[in-house]
Amino acid sequence: QVQLVESGGGLVQAGGSLRLSCAASGRTFSGYAMGWFRQAPGKEREFVTAISGYGSSTAYADSVKGRFTISRDNAKNTVYLQMNSLKPEDTAVYYCAARYGTVKISTLLKFDYWGQGTQVTVSS
Repeated sequence: QVQLVESGGGLVQAGGSLRLSCAASGRTFSGYAMGWFRQAPGKEREFVTAISGYGSSTAYADSVKGRFTISRDNAKNTVYLQMNSLKPEDTAVYYCAARYGTVKISTLLKFDYWGQGTQVTVSS
């Protein structure tokens, strides 16, 4: 089992940037595919991006392609979400997620473990 703790959320103006971090406890971090999801008020949680265990494969939601970048540092047991050119519609609670095993990275990937979330607010 893995525990996930997100950090780095906050308030930013439209057009600005934020970097979220997700620290994972437990062993064999590289054995987990990692992902980011978000949930805006009154909306369902939606997929943002995912990355394979060694970072060779990624997937992005169309709404964030070209603006967001997922990366990971397996030596630090951490996955990152660099968010650039932020828009008010990016406002949401952002969740880190993990799934053990060698899986196909896609926007449809399901995850087993979840963090508590971090709030991102983009003002216009």
